[in-house]
Amino acid sequence: MGLGNHAEKNRIVNHNKQLNKLDISEEGTPIHLRGYGWVTVFKFTAKNGRIDYIVTNKDNPTLEYVKSIMDARWSVEVYHREVKQNCGVERCQARTSRAQRNHIFLAISAWFEQHKRRISEKNNPLSTKLGRNQKCYY
Repeated sequence: MGLGNHAEKNRIVNHNKQLNKLDISEEGTPIHLRGYGWVTVFKFTAKNGRIDYIVTNKDNPTLEYVKSIMDARWSVEVYHREVKQNCGVERCQARTSRAQRNHIFLAISAWFEQHKRRISEKNNPLSTKLGRNQKCYY
């Protein structure tokens, strides 16, 4: 199961109930997932009303622990989005594995340089996004 995984609201838990029909406390609620055993589920409600269910098999997880894991996962998602959108890692047209590795390395290096500049200038990611004519390539 891992440190914190997303569960769908219609997931069947406790042998016969849907996850969204359960009363889930803020401290987490132990549930039984077929194929995994006993896990703890947390319910998060976003500002737009979307409800996320996060499941973990860690012993005695706290809400703060689960939030820290989710924040770390989100930062990884932001990194991947920035590398793909700003540095063009998916635009590689190379055929050989060596050229593909070089392209990925240089795209990540360009992201790193952009990130260092953002930190030194104390800017957020949107203010340092490259313009249409600029590329983050090597």
